[in-house]
This record gives sequence, C-alpha cells and structure tokens, in this order.
Amino acid sequence: MPDLSTLLLFSLACVALAATPGPDMLLIASRSASQGRQAGFATLAGIQLGTYCHALAAAFGLAQLFVLAPLAYDAVRLAGAAYLFYLAWTTLRSRSVLAAPGAAAPQSMPRIMAQGLLTNLLNPKMALFVLALFPQFVHPAAGPVALQIMVLATLLNAIGLLINGAIILAASRFGRALGDKLGQSRLPQYLLATVFGGLALRLALASKD
Repeated sequence: MPDLSTLLLFSLACVALAATPGPDMLLIASRSASQGRQAGFATLAGIQLGTYCHALAAAFGLAQLFVLAPLAYDAVRLAGAAYLFYLAWTTLRSRSVLAAPGAAAPQSMPRIMAQGLLTNLLNPKMALFVLALFPQFVHPAAGPVALQIMVLATLLNAIGLLINGAIILAASRFGRALGDKLGQSRLPQYLLATVFGGLALRLALASKD
C-alpha cells in the first residue's frame, strides 16, 4: 500500500486536477443543468467507472499501447469523436431526450451512466493521463503495483465525487431555476447537444502531445 505521505501528495494533485475545468466537468455540469442532479450523478458514476478501467489498463500495461502504437491511439480517438457526434445528433433530433430537472426523464439513468462510461473509455487522453500520473506515486517496494494503482484510482474518484458533486448540485439548481423561466423551451437540449458536439470536435482534433 502507498504510505501516508504518498497518498497526501497524490491527494493534493487530485484536488488541483479535479478543480480544473475540463471536458468531464463540462459534461457533468451540462447534464445536471439540463436533466437534474440524478442524471449528473449517473454521468459522474459512468466517468468514474471509466477511470477504474483506465487504471486497470495502466496496471496491466495495456495503456502503453497508445504510446507504442499511434494508430491504436487515433482509432480510439476517432471512435470517441464519432460517438460524441452521434450523441449530439440524437440529442438534437429527439423530442423527448430531456426533461425538466426533477421530473422523470424518459432517458434511463443506466443509459446515461453508460454514455458517461463510453465517453470516458473512448478518450485515449485519459489513458495517457493515468499512465503519466499514477506511476509517479507507485513504489514497487510498497506492495503489488496493481493494488497501489487501484487505491490511487479510488482516491482520485473520491476527491472527484466531492468536487463534482458540488458542481452537480449547483448546476441542477441553476437548471431548475432556468427551467421554471423557460417552460417547454428546447434550450437545455441545444445546450447538451452543443456540449457533445464541442467535445467531439476537441477529441477529433486532439493530438497525443
């Protein structure tokens, strides 16, 4: 197991990373504002499950594939961009994807969670991030490397839950207030589709560096 000083140092890095606005935070906030806190937490759960998957890949050396094989990196990146474009398109064209925050959403929470998971898994930069950050806090003498990596992933997710949880609550409250003013407006739907489309473009145009 990592020692206390290693865990404290890693926790500080996690706080800085989790508090920095990024694609995951944007997706979580937009989901929460458009569909309420339940959808926000379902998205976060999917993203955090993806973090465990990336950590396992790093533990067993699979994440190094993206470093050694640029074609594999590009294939996953383009697949992720295509999936996000698909989500943007289906969000725009559907007349029942979104519901007012707090209401029963037609889109099930498991489906929203699965979308968060796939969005995370199809982002190869997340795999490279885990591969670059975690080994700095792993010491072979402290025990099984795979176990240490999973402990760090759990710590990262716990800190992410606290920070993103606050964002979900704030965004869902904002979305509820906005929904009361807009009534049946499709603006929240356009907002979520724009976020999906923006993330797709960002991923499609991203480089490995």
